This record gives sequence, structure tokens and C-alpha cells, in this order.
Amino acid sequence: MSKIILITGGQRSGKSTYAEQLALSLSPRPIYIATAHVWDDEFRQRVIKHQERRGPEWENIEEERQLSKIDVEGRTVLIDCLTLWATNYFFDTRDTGTALHMLCDEFDRFTRQDATFIFVTNEIGLGGVSPDAVQRHFTDLLGWLNQHVAARADEVIMMVSGIAVKIK
Repeated sequence: MSKIILITGGQRSGKSTYAEQLALSLSPRPIYIATAHVWDDEFRQRVIKHQERRGPEWENIEEERQLSKIDVEGRTVLIDCLTLWATNYFFDTRDTGTALHMLCDEFDRFTRQDATFIFVTNEIGLGGVSPDAVQRHFTDLLGWLNQHVAARADEVIMMVSGIAVKIK
């Protein structure tokens, strides 16, 4: 039987570290799926830091869009993160509704597998309303995607200053 865990919070709240520790507590050989598209050198350095933090027990897979093509049956899998995954679809389509539909369909296909899924996402809607239309549309998209995932999740955890707060 599959299990879905959503870990949300702000930037640098400890989401990824907590998610990695959780995955390792559930499996000696978890899968790490990185959804990031590396846009520049600064971001590449962030990716390298994340990779260095994880040890050889991890099976690392990079997939920017089609998570459902990865066989994770019977495994514990950490997907880091929904925010970057949504970014890839958003910039492909330039349309919030189309991107949301594609993301939700892909999420639902992926999580049909019998596995333990740990999804990391950002809670970007806690701040003020952006003066930039693109940012407002992306905030809407991620908020709706997070709601879709949280509604299907068995557990939802919010990270606040490195402290895990159970929401669901």
C-alpha cells in the first residue's frame, strides 16, 4: 500500500534535510528524485551541496518532468521538489491552468505505484502579493498543486526554522 508524505515550508526552513533523514529512517536504500533544471552556476552549487550531503546509500535520479516513467514500486522515494517540478511545467506552457492539469495528472499517475513517497515543496504564498504578474501566476499554480498533493497525502509536515510541525 502506498503512502504519501508532504513536507512544506519556507526557503531554508530545513525541509530537504528533514526529508532525507525521514527517508533514511524508512529505508536503507531510498531513491532521490531531483526535479531541478540547473539554470545557472549559483544554482549548480546548491545542487552540488545537496548531492554532497547525501551518502552512497541513495539511488539518485534526475527527472525534470515525467516522474511516472520511473519505477519506484516497493521503494521509499524522496522527490525534491514540487516547486522546481512545477516551474518546469509552468515555463513550458506559460499557462497556469494547463500546467496545473498536467502536474496533477502526472502526480496521480506516479503515485499509483505501491511505494512510500516523500514530496518536498515550498510554501511561497505566505508572503505579500507580488507586483509581478508571472510571480503571482506561479504562486497560484504552486498553491493549487500543494493543495492537490496535501489532499492525497497521509501526512503533511511543515518545517518552521528547522522544526517539524505535523499538520496532518
